[in-house]
Amino acid sequence: MAKELGVLSEFSDIQEIEEKVKIEIAEQKEFFKVPRRFGNIPVEELPFGCDRAEQYRKLYPFVSLPFQTVERVSFGHPKLDPNRLFFGDNLHVMRLLPPESIDLIYIDPPFFSGRNYNVIFGDENEVRSFTDIWEGGMPGYLTWLNARLLEMKRLLKKTGSIYVHLDWHASHYVKVEMDKIFGYENLINEVVWSYRRWPSKSIAYQRFHDIILFYSKNKNDHTFNTAYQEIADITKKIHKGKKQKALVIDGHRWSKDSDEKSEFTPIGDDWYISTIAGNAKERIGYPTQKPEQLISRIIEVSSNKGDVVADFFCGGGTTPAVAQRLGRRWIACDQSKVAVAVTLDRLLKQVQGIPEEKQVQQALVELPDITVENWGVYEVPALVKLSDEEFKHFVIRAYNGRVATSEDIVHGYKDGIPLYVGPASQTKTITKNEVISFGETLLIKKGKKQGTMLAWAFAPSAKIAAEKLAVQGELAIDFVKINLIPIESPEFRKHITSKKEDYGKLLLFIMPPEIRVDVKRISSLTYEFDISESVSLNQGGKIINVQWDFDYKGRFVSTNGYSFLRDKNNIPLLSVRYEFSSKGKKTLACKVQDNQGGERTKSFDIEVT
Repeated sequence: MAKELGVLSEFSDIQEIEEKVKIEIAEQKEFFKVPRRFGNIPVEELPFGCDRAEQYRKLYPFVSLPFQTVERVSFGHPKLDPNRLFFGDNLHVMRLLPPESIDLIYIDPPFFSGRNYNVIFGDENEVRSFTDIWEGGMPGYLTWLNARLLEMKRLLKKTGSIYVHLDWHASHYVKVEMDKIFGYENLINEVVWSYRRWPSKSIAYQRFHDIILFYSKNKNDHTFNTAYQEIADITKKIHKGKKQKALVIDGHRWSKDSDEKSEFTPIGDDWYISTIAGNAKERIGYPTQKPEQLISRIIEVSSNKGDVVADFFCGGGTTPAVAQRLGRRWIACDQSKVAVAVTLDRLLKQVQGIPEEKQVQQALVELPDITVENWGVYEVPALVKLSDEEFKHFVIRAYNGRVATSEDIVHGYKDGIPLYVGPASQTKTITKNEVISFGETLLIKKGKKQGTMLAWAFAPSAKIAAEKLAVQGELAIDFVKINLIPIESPEFRKHITSKKEDYGKLLLFIMPPEIRVDVKRISSLTYEFDISESVSLNQGGKIINVQWDFDYKGRFVSTNGYSFLRDKNNIPLLSVRYEFSSKGKKTLACKVQDNQGGERTKSFDIEVT
């Protein structure tokens, strides 16, 4: 299972993964063959933006950065490999996952319908990525998506399938690209999801459907559990008395061994499933949320219990929530910290909301833990809690170095240059003695005249010592600080920015926001809570979301309706009112996110009167 879920330790040799892996692109020479009578007409057989030799690694170079586990939620079975929730750019996250490790992928990527429509959570990473998507129009969008679809193909098992959810803006263009990536013959279905919404005046037909492209890795060998629907009344009249037993999903469920009979038929490729009602329990509050019934159908049809389901644009977490409920393992990823926070909260709330009798059944199933892992945006408080040995490994990986196997003062190497890593604690600086000791080791034991010291900070005497060593010609030591934002550290990011200039934004060290809560009594049992005076401690940071738990019991699970609060203009609501059911001492908590990926949880007590 470790291989299936892609459990790669942040201390494993990531440099080995950096070796270029060419992903197989479907060969369709006959499909693209031009008739002789047309002469020599050039036909583009490769996906848009793809280079035959480099594929998408020229446009999107490989970046060697580790995963940082910032949280692990335990359900009592620590020996099981956890389900994984990633915060980071999904292309780079996918490149670090092992091939043929996923059974089913469902994605609901940004529709090609305009930048403002797709920026939901307001994270800086989200804004940056969507700016890149629409640079150059449709070609830019397809290139951006194709690079990710090609990685998804690499991740799918030989019996795996992928569902790509789109609307009318780009579905036909994306189908052409997926034909090239997966093979025209491996298109299983073009599913039409029909729904109803409030109509409006228009000079065009009302658009009441989305398109879901369903491809397999192998059209003759992929998981497909047929789903059924009730036969229409007119069909029943035509075929009186012809009955069959069948299993029905989406609400009506009959066991194949049941004595109960009804009239059912396999569902087609035109699905009518209602959108989420405004007052539905599953509604989280953001506009592109898809109904659980839709995702349930896809997961039940194209995977089995215990299979691995992945969603690399997980948004509010519908896919992992449904996968977990249906007994599947899952991997989810989003580039928004708010999306990750909302997803985790939804998963925990789902477990908490299981009736007592079903909790016993679920305990027997052994629900895996959930890890929340960051790629590229690293939380400083979590780093300083590492042991010095773990910290050394992490920093060397982030610096694109190689950890040394011997246990001495040289902790690693980069391009043959020895590395030294300071302590995890930010209160401890590199001293003069450490510089001299490192220099002597390099010169006498290693025969090296150059080295690099990596640390949070250096004492003035350490810098003077390094300068004297360099002037004396005995040693040249490059000092590279691991910077906290807003401090800049171009040297540390050079292995990234040298590949692509704007990649520097992919590697950030961030601090959690400072939370300031103002509590105001409105009336008996009713209080107002305001965190608008809270501040982000990261450069360019601002508070973009707050979640509230008005019955905090040690594990944060938001109160219904208090996880993703926005006004009609999608502006975060930082002030809320809540009516308690009884008087007395209450323990509350709020979890706050900023637009740079910073997050903090604060608990406090109030006396409700």
